[in-house]
Amino acid sequence: MLRVLIVGVGNMGLSHAFAHHADPRAQIVGIVNRSARALPDALAGYPMFRSFEDGMTSRPDLVVIATYSDAHAPQAIAAMEAGAHVFVEKPLAPNVADAQAVVDKAHETGRKLIVGYILRHHPSWIRLIAESRALGGPFVFRMNLNQQSHGAEWAVHKQLMQSTSPIVDCGVHYVDVMCQIARSPAVSVQGIGLRLSDEIPADMYNYGQLQLRFEDGSVGWYEAGWGPMMSETAFFVKDVISPRGAVSITDADKASSADVGGHTRVGGLLVHRAEGDRLITLPDEPDHQALCDAEQAAVINAILTDADLSQQMQDAVESLRICIAADESIRTGQPVLL
Repeated sequence: MLRVLIVGVGNMGLSHAFAHHADPRAQIVGIVNRSARALPDALAGYPMFRSFEDGMTSRPDLVVIATYSDAHAPQAIAAMEAGAHVFVEKPLAPNVADAQAVVDKAHETGRKLIVGYILRHHPSWIRLIAESRALGGPFVFRMNLNQQSHGAEWAVHKQLMQSTSPIVDCGVHYVDVMCQIARSPAVSVQGIGLRLSDEIPADMYNYGQLQLRFEDGSVGWYEAGWGPMMSETAFFVKDVISPRGAVSITDADKASSADVGGHTRVGGLLVHRAEGDRLITLPDEPDHQALCDAEQAAVINAILTDADLSQQMQDAVESLRICIAADESIRTGQPVLL
């Protein structure tokens, strides 16, 4: 049985805690949260710690890190140096050098490092990638995820933007999907962005868009915006287009952009070819908690089977590298060669 320490119990950390609570192969030995908060009854009996360092005294085999991104790299490195395997939420770090340092530490220590690219565990997104690949490239990718946030949700977004822009925090997911489909090196990226609120740091923007070029000629764009001013019209677009047709997510009309479960929901896929359209219904999609359960089960499986995670780790660095370059382009106004 793996001894598991949960670090951070916001939205994702809480879901990961529930996943390990329900897995008979895991034993939660502690939950770390900087502020006092009441936990759901199922988790209320676990030891609570106020700091990462205190939590590590529980001698975990696996540390699940779901804190803000500026803490990811130091906590992941410290956990591996202490002998623990690590699951860390995306983005892996606020810069590429720190992300690569975490990957290097995993290689050095022989510990497993899994980054929270949850779409890699979603059967419907796996199907989307396969259907897109079947069309053949080069590809056009059209993707966005804008969130109209108010109150507590806007407060979380403002806290995230103390260190990470929406184009990096959310973009790594969808750039990773583009890279899995194109299977071609990214060669350049450019971005635009705008600060739409006086409530965020002066050097930060809460709306951004990147445009990406691949070596095989594929191109793609991704946009992300957070805040009470964001439009809920066409806030969720996921299309992949090739010379032979297109694959599109059909469940684009969510109840609201703040619906976290809707951020991964596919609903159905429309595969368009010249000879006709084909609708793929996906009625048994996992909800948010079931998806987190599947992701954490995969983490435990990787540890117990000694899986080789080298490619996954490098993919996480690559998608972050692209999004960080897009962030640089937004700030400088110049394209970035990759």
